[in-house]
Amino acid sequence: QVQLVESGGGLVQPGGSLRLSCAASGRSFSNYGMGWFRQAPGKEREFVAAISWGGGSRYYADSVQGRFTISRDNAKNTVYLQMNSLKPEDTAVYCCAARRFGSGSSSETYDYWGQGTQVIVSS
Repeated sequence: QVQLVESGGGLVQPGGSLRLSCAASGRSFSNYGMGWFRQAPGKEREFVAAISWGGGSRYYADSVQGRFTISRDNAKNTVYLQMNSLKPEDTAVYCCAARRFGSGSSSETYDYWGQGTQVIVSS
């Protein structure tokens, strides 16, 4: 079992930055691939970024490529999402997720989910 708790969301102006954190508790965090997903009001959940268990492989949605960076610190059982050059269309609830095997963009392959943290990009 893995429990995930996100933090770091908030209100930011367009062009600003935020760093989201996802703290994991439970066993063998370093064995899990991690991902970030988001869901805006009235829209389906969408993939944002993913990172392999060791951090050697990272994947991004086209919409955030070059603006967002996913990273992890296995010693701290934490995964991060650095978000720069934020746009109003980035407004959503951001959730982290863990999967026991591999890493990727399909939400159906993730086994554990956090409750999410709200990000609002507005002037």
